[in-house]
Amino acid sequence: MGESTIYIQMGLMLVVIVVFMILPAQRKAKQEKSFEAEIKVGDKIVTKSGIHGRISELAETTIVIETMSGKLKMERSAISREMTQALNKKTA
Repeated sequence: MGESTIYIQMGLMLVVIVVFMILPAQRKAKQEKSFEAEIKVGDKIVTKSGIHGRISELAETTIVIETMSGKLKMERSAISREMTQALNKKTA
């Protein structure tokens, strides 16, 4: 009786970990990947380090953004989805 209770509790803990930790992380990663694929030349973006700019060139894994101080080349993954969407929501 005691051992089966422990196995049930361990199983429930595993289910809780999957539901509350792993699934949301996978969902967020999927959203980030689709956001990176949807960006296009001319979009206003904000990087994860807080740099604001407009996309002037796109490559497979990199982008070139135009800022007030010139052009910067960086990785696509450096774009912040949350801050970019908030910026574009404000200006729309």
